[in-house]
Parts: sequence; C-alpha cells; structure tokens
Amino acid sequence: MKKINYLLAIAALAFTACQKEPALHSVLPVPANAMQQTLTLTLQNSDYQKLPSTNYASTAFSFKNGTDAQAGIATILNTEYAAAANKSTAAITYTQSPASFTEADSVIKDDSYTLTAADYLLLPGNKYTDFTIAQVLQWLPYKFPSVPNGTLKLLTWTIYPTATASSPVMPYSFLYVNGAWQAIYTVQPAQYTTLGIGKYDEFTTAFTNLPQTLGALVNTDVTVTDTVKTGDIIYVSYNYYVSSTADYQRVQPLEYNGSKFVAPYSFPVTINFAKTNGTWAYVQPLPVIAHTLTTADITLITGSGTATGASTSLLTNLGSYGDFESAWTPAELDAAFILVLKADYTTPVTNTNYQVIYKAYIGGGDVNTTYTFQWNGTAWVAQQ
Repeated sequence: MKKINYLLAIAALAFTACQKEPALHSVLPVPANAMQQTLTLTLQNSDYQKLPSTNYASTAFSFKNGTDAQAGIATILNTEYAAAANKSTAAITYTQSPASFTEADSVIKDDSYTLTAADYLLLPGNKYTDFTIAQVLQWLPYKFPSVPNGTLKLLTWTIYPTATASSPVMPYSFLYVNGAWQAIYTVQPAQYTTLGIGKYDEFTTAFTNLPQTLGALVNTDVTVTDTVKTGDIIYVSYNYYVSSTADYQRVQPLEYNGSKFVAPYSFPVTINFAKTNGTWAYVQPLPVIAHTLTTADITLITGSGTATGASTSLLTNLGSYGDFESAWTPAELDAAFILVLKADYTTPVTNTNYQVIYKAYIGGGDVNTTYTFQWNGTAWVAQQ
C-alpha cells in the first residue's frame, strides 16, 4: 500500500512540474449565479420545461392558479439558480391560464336525473335513501363509471338533512372535469327572477353577454365571496333555451380576479421569491403604505438646517416651489424623507414598504416620484 501511495505522489509531482505556473494574483472566474442576485425574469417555454414531466405546466407553459405557480417556479429557480447565494431575490412573471373547459351543448333532458331507491344502494355501505352532497360525489363514479371530460349531471335526490319549506329541494349540478366530479354552482329560481326571467327560469339569445351576467350573479352571493381567493375558478350551471327541441343546460367557467368574477383568460402575473437556507421559496408581497409629502412635511425638511446635508439654496428652492431639483443627491433625499417618516409614523411596523411620494422637478415640470423605506425595528432603511 505504501508503494502505491509513493508512486501516486511521484506521478502527481511530475504532472505538476509540466504545468505552467499561474500568473501572480490570477483568480478563477466566479460563476455569476454563485453570488447574491436580484433577478427579474419572465418565464420562457424552456424554463417551464425544467419542471418534471408530471407537472402539467412543463408542456402547457403556464400555470392554472397562484398555488401551482408558487410551487412550480420555486422548482425552476432551485434548478436554474441553485448556486445563487442566500438573500438572493427574484421577481418572476409567469403566464396564468385557468383550466380550460369546453362543453358541447347538453340537452337538459339528457343531463337531468332523479335518483331511485336502488341508486342510493350503489354507494358501498349505504342503507339509507338520502344523501349529503359529499355522498353524492362519492356515489357518482359508481353510477357513471366512465364519462368524458365536461360531462354534466343535473341531479335531484332526497337531501340529508331533509329540505324544508324555506329550503326546497332543487336540482344540483355536478361536473366531471380534470378527472374528478365537482359540485358546481347552479343558478337558482330566485336569481332568474332578479333578472326578469323567472317565469321560465332560463336564459335565451336575448342575453348577449352571459359571462358578465353570470359573474354579476355570483359576485353578490356571499356563500361564494366570503371564502373566494384570487385565481379561484368557479363553474356556473345555467339553463339556456333556444327552442322546444333545443333546451340546454350549459356551464360557464368564471375566475375571481381579486375583485370580481370574470370569464377566464390568460394573463401575466408577477410574484416574488427569496433564497433562504439554501432554498428558493415564494414570499408574500410586503404591505405598502403610501405617503404623499404634505406642506407640513416640506416645512419640516426646509427647517431642518444641515440635518439632510442639502445646501441652503436647495432648501430655499424647495420651500418656494415645493418640489425637489435634480441637484438633490440620493443620500440627501433619503435623509429628508426619513425626517418626515420619523415625524409622521411614530410607531412604524416592520416588514412593510413605506413609499414616500414627492414632486421631482424634471425637464421643466414636476413628476411624481417614489422612494421606498422600511423600518427594521430600530431605524429607517432606504430600499433604493
């Protein structure tokens, strides 16, 4: 064993002797992604392809919702920027395309079904002739074991707990989409009535913008809006009458955009990530408090003397016109705005962006400009 080690040492020495000595002070280049970075990226098709093949976004080149995007983009960053240093940040823009859904016209008489006594017994272990909605969802695969995507069933059954006079039994809609049955939103008689079509409880060609009409109905339903989140998709089932031989039950997907339900569409979304403990992860955007400088704030700054480091002429000009000339340095602006923040926010909170909006004199006119600060628990820190 000693002989082997000796021979290896000789070989290594010989190899080294044949190499040119590196120039004095030369260093190997450091890979760009080995340093702390601030990334601003828009995902390309090649980025999505970094995802596992089991992730639909790897071929769809978009995400259906924010939750999927947060997990998927973290995977992409941990693959493409694995060596980036801790405290690196990334603002990533991705395409959000809610789940597509196309349903052929379904004749309502074909979609509608009323459960029989025998139907209830199809659910293993059940001996009762009533169902909760959860039980119906368990029962549907036994009754309809093989159906195509987009299959709609309008079911009537004995509901448990038993319906009352104030809560009558009504058909509920169930949709088979993306490999599973869902209980979906069904327009009710009272809602048809509010639209002036309560006599027949159906839409006709007179309604030219059904997504907008249906969205307005759902937007006023607190059973939905109390729990909805941005990016959520809701499927709305409604009756659409064309003629006596063409009476349909149709489904309209709607998406909640943060303030209301709208017809889904593809759109760009930007979310933020940070690298901590060696791993990229989604971070919630910080809350923002916007503060537009007031006359009192300007007076405070101009009366501060040398506190900001600005010259007397700059302070005099600010007092006269209420705007900041280009001669103000970033350090002087920071000092001036921190004076204001200390005076106006005596109990600031951490993890919050305080945006100071001021008038900058540029090109012969005033331009609203923003400087951002954060309170770190002991001091104000400029973020620009």
